[in-house]
This record gives sequence, C-alpha cells and structure tokens, in this order.
Amino acid sequence: MQYDTLKFSVRNNTAIIEFSRPDVMNALNTQMRAEILHAVKAAEKEARVLVMTGKGRAFCSGQDLGDRATVANIDLERTLRDEYVPMLMAIYDCKIPTISAVNGAAAGAGANLALAADVVIATESAVFLQAFSRIGLIPDAGGTYFLPRQIGLPKAMGAALFAEPVTAQQASDWGMIWEAVPDDQFETVWKDRAAQLANGPTVAYQRAKQALRKTYDNTLEKQLMLEAKYQGELGKSHDFREGVLAFLDKRAAGFEGR
Repeated sequence: MQYDTLKFSVRNNTAIIEFSRPDVMNALNTQMRAEILHAVKAAEKEARVLVMTGKGRAFCSGQDLGDRATVANIDLERTLRDEYVPMLMAIYDCKIPTISAVNGAAAGAGANLALAADVVIATESAVFLQAFSRIGLIPDAGGTYFLPRQIGLPKAMGAALFAEPVTAQQASDWGMIWEAVPDDQFETVWKDRAAQLANGPTVAYQRAKQALRKTYDNTLEKQLMLEAKYQGELGKSHDFREGVLAFLDKRAAGFEGR
C-alpha cells in the first residue's frame, strides 16, 4: 500500500508508524485511519514490536474537523463505527507488543489512540488532552474505556468534564502511561524499549496481554485457571527452553519469538 499520511518502516524486527501530517498536527482523517489500520496489520506479519509516533511537534491532535462548511455534514457515529473502531481494535488486539512514543501533544481522539497501545512512553513536554467537551462532545476513540481503567473514575471524570491538559509527568504519576522521559532522552529511551521487546519472547508477550485484560472479567479462580492454561502452552515453547538454558548458563537469552 502507498502511504501518504504516514511513514511505515520495519527494521530489526521493529515496525514504526510515524504520523506525517505535521501541518495539521497529525490530525486524523479518513485516509489516515485507513492507512494506520493497514500498517498495523502489516506490522503484525513483519515485526515483533510496533511503535507509533508523530512527526513534528504533535503526536496526534485528534479528529480532523475540516472547515466551517463541513461541520454540519459530519456523521460522527458512522465515522467512529466504520473507521475508528477497526483501527483501534487492530491496535488493541495486535499480536505483537505496541508502543506509543508520544513526542508532543496528544489531544482528543489522538490522546486515546495513544492509550490504545500496550505501553505509552512520552516526552516530558508532551500533554494529553480530552478536548471533547470544548466542542460539546464526550470522550470517544476508547476514552471512556481506557481512562477509568488506567486512572480511576474520579480522575477520568475530571479529565472528561474540565478538558484540561494533563502533563506527561502527571499522566505517569496517575498510571495513565508507562513513563515520562526528558525530551533530550526521549528518542533513545523509546528505541531501547522497542529493541528490548523486539528481541523478547513474543508469544509470551501476547499471552501476557491477553491474561491481563481478562482480569477485568474473571473471578480469581477463573483467572488462576487461565494463567495455568497459558503457562502450560508457553512451557512447551522454544523461548521457554531457551530462557531456562540461558539462565542456567548465565548468558543472555536468544529469544526467537516462538
């Protein structure tokens, strides 16, 4: 596929999607959502970790609202159902670990696009903004799902109602993201994190993602049984055998993702 709104590359088992509409702060339009969906699916087949980041001063400013002439014709329900849902579910259900490397402002749907990844690493100058109430809307693109689970209902409610910027450090302190790092170290940190996951036990990462998400639906007993099932599967994997042998040999493990 020819990408016009983003750059997609794969190197050393790491797929990188760089949103490339810096003139509109990487706002999401129909084409960009389709290209993100396609790139995520490609990354699953070609890499062992996926990183999403933005070009310029923003990660993603959310929905491209167009101009005055198009406001009355926006069908938000159709757009969310037909374009956002497939894109977000592809990221959320991705079979390889996903990282949002938030290089700048993440606002509206752009903030929640970031939160759909498994791990969020943000530069300290970045901000997260649930801007929806400023234009008479509610958080969408998964905002009402992710935020209560990550930061609790009181903080999620405040973020939705007041629409105030949340700094990267606040987001880290609240548990919204994994870490906030100094701007001058940002690229080095997320690349090192991506390399660690790209060279790790990919199947174990996949099962960890699935097990952790099931915990919201399961009783303790059901969760324990799920852990037993997944651990039984992983115990027969190449990477488990390699990990144990490496431990016994006091050397670094050479995981192959199988």
